[in-house]
This record gives sequence, structure tokens and C-alpha cells, in this order.
Amino acid sequence: MQPLEGTRVLEFSTMITASLPAMMMGEQGASVIKVEPVELGDPMRYLGSSKGGISALFANCNRGKQSLSLDLKSAEARAVVEQLVAEADVLLCNYRPGVMDKLGFGSQHLRSLNPRLIYCAISGFGTEGPDRGTPAYDPIIQAQSGFAAVQGAGKAGPEFVRNLTCDKITAYTAFQAVTAALLVREKTGEGQHIDLSMMDAGLFFLFPDGFMHRTLLDEDAEHNPPLSELLYDLTVTKDGAITLSAANQAQQVGLLAAIDQLHLLADERFNSMEKLIANIDEFREILRGEFLKLETDDLLQKLKENDVPAAKCLGYDEVLAHPQYRANASIDRFEHPRMGNMIRVKPPAQFGGERTDPGGASPAHGEHTVEILRRLGTGDAEIERLFAEGLAGGTEA
Repeated sequence: MQPLEGTRVLEFSTMITASLPAMMMGEQGASVIKVEPVELGDPMRYLGSSKGGISALFANCNRGKQSLSLDLKSAEARAVVEQLVAEADVLLCNYRPGVMDKLGFGSQHLRSLNPRLIYCAISGFGTEGPDRGTPAYDPIIQAQSGFAAVQGAGKAGPEFVRNLTCDKITAYTAFQAVTAALLVREKTGEGQHIDLSMMDAGLFFLFPDGFMHRTLLDEDAEHNPPLSELLYDLTVTKDGAITLSAANQAQQVGLLAAIDQLHLLADERFNSMEKLIANIDEFREILRGEFLKLETDDLLQKLKENDVPAAKCLGYDEVLAHPQYRANASIDRFEHPRMGNMIRVKPPAQFGGERTDPGGASPAHGEHTVEILRRLGTGDAEIERLFAEGLAGGTEA
């Protein structure tokens, strides 16, 4: 039995912060209905590489869901949603604060219909404060939560992580919060409302190491270089580049042994961890010259023999072909009915030594509208009217 088997999830969202946790719940056994507006649906459908009218980004965040397309401003949509809420366990949404209330889908109203409902409202900045209604996108959150500052530390200026990092951090945080609320409901029988902002999730994720130099406030605190300055260094070799992380004394000795520089242990500048940290720039400059004399594969082998963590910086295709991913059964191939052959990354958690299934195909916009309406008892004549008047949409109209 999958962990969330029998759990029913409703998702109202654009982009990643609610779509991804809903998919993660689906891949642990939940059934997920993605409720989308009639006009275009989730704009993530149209971003980046695509085939068959579905983008790869959308497919990677919406596997195995049903898509229900409704005019969310209509009375008919409110009636359908209320029927679905009556049988739902979780509702995830990431519209700006106040939007769901204006649509008639606010937490207080829907939870009055189903007191067991867990309602998770994701926003960019929170429900109060000066940025409450401001549009939120990943680079905006990276800028305001410190990611750009951390990435640019010691460089010319702020830099971004060129990935939708804060979107996905928020998604994982939402997933954890919802599953915790499901556990509480098992004990109390009651659902609850969850508020979560991207800005809070980003700072919480970054803070342990990214802000450790801002954590201690007393004047006698000792401030040493952050881990980002000690562990993250690109090492250029004779024919390429690697990264290595010699994070303790034993690994530093192993590193020096691998490149025949053990004599540096007696050097007054480097003969203790404290001195090494204080003179890290000089130490690295000496090592750079030695690295340039060695070929990548030979250097990696010597570092491995001396138990020093190191790796070649892989390109996209090299990542997907890495033998460790094959050993872990992390990746599979899938034939999507509209998108053709695809690569999927399986959910990372293993339960009882087994990975959960990545789920079925990501849905076309409104692909399951007719099916869901019929299940709720809507007659074919009424369904035809809803489609004809633009109050519902889908591929089966």
C-alpha cells in the first residue's frame, strides 16, 4: 500500500509551488484533480520545450493528475468545486491572497462544508505586510531571501541560482506541512488551515549555513569563513575540471597525498586547521599549480584512493548516463500519449526498499472535465450546456 493511498487532493494553481507538492502526493498514492481556468489553464503548460501542446516543465510537475477545466468565476464552477470539496482531504492553492475568497473558494467557507479538509494556501510573501499582493516569481524570492547575496559572495556582485530553486523549496515545504496536517487529523479528526509563503520557505532553507555569519549577535563571537568559501571550489585540471571537498584534517592529508604535496603539512601557514582556514587563499594557489599538471581521471582516482570526496562536474547527458543513477533505478523512460517518448526521474524516497511509481501521463488541459462531471452526477445535456457557454472546457467536449 502506498503511504497516501485513498487521499483525495484538489489543486488550484499556476506554476510550481502547488503543482509539484500535489504531484508528489499523487506519486505516494493520492488521487489529484487539478482545477484550471477555461481560457488557458496553468500557464506552465506553455513554457520551454514542448510537444503535443504540453511543455516538459508542466509534465515534470503534473504527472498522474486529472485536469478539470471550469470558468472559476461562475456559479456552476462553485457548485462543482463544493461537491469535490465535500469528499476531498487536501486543497492546495497558490493564487495571490484574497483571490480564492473572491472566487468563493476561501478556506473558511470550504472548511465549513468539510471540517476534515486540510487547506494549504501558498503565497509569495505572506498574508500581511507591504508585499502581500505583489506578484512573486522565483528570482524575486531569490533576491529578497538572500540567495543572490550568497551566490555572489566574494564575487563582483549578486548572482542567481539559475534554477527555479525557491519555487521547489516552497513545494517541498508545502508537501511536508500537508502530510504533517494529515497525521494530526488522524489523531484529532479535524482538518486545518495552513499558510505558507515562498519568502519564508526560501529564508528558512537558506539560513542554517547561508546566514550562519549573521546568527551570533554577541561581540565576542568568532566569525570564520562560511562553508561556501571552503567547500565549493572548481578545480581546473590538465584536461578539464573537478570539484573536491576536503572538509576535515584527514581529508586534507589525503588531498595532499594524492598530489604529492604532503610536505605542506609542516608549513607554518597550514599546519593546523585554524591556520589553514586563515591562509586558505595561499593554500589554494599552491594547489592550483599542482592540479594543472594532472589529468582529470588520474586525479579523481588518486583522490578516491585517499578517501577525499571529489567528482567531475558533469554535463546534462553525463548526469543522465551516470552509472550510480542506473544502480539506484532513479530514471526511467515513458511513452506519453501526446508528448511521445520521455525521460522521467522517479520519486527519491523508497518505502520498504521500493520506489513509488512516477505516475501516469500529465493531463491535457481539461482532459478529465467530462469524466469528473459525470462522476458527480451531471447529466450529458447539462455538460453540453456548460461547454457551449464556455463554463467548462476540455479535450472531450
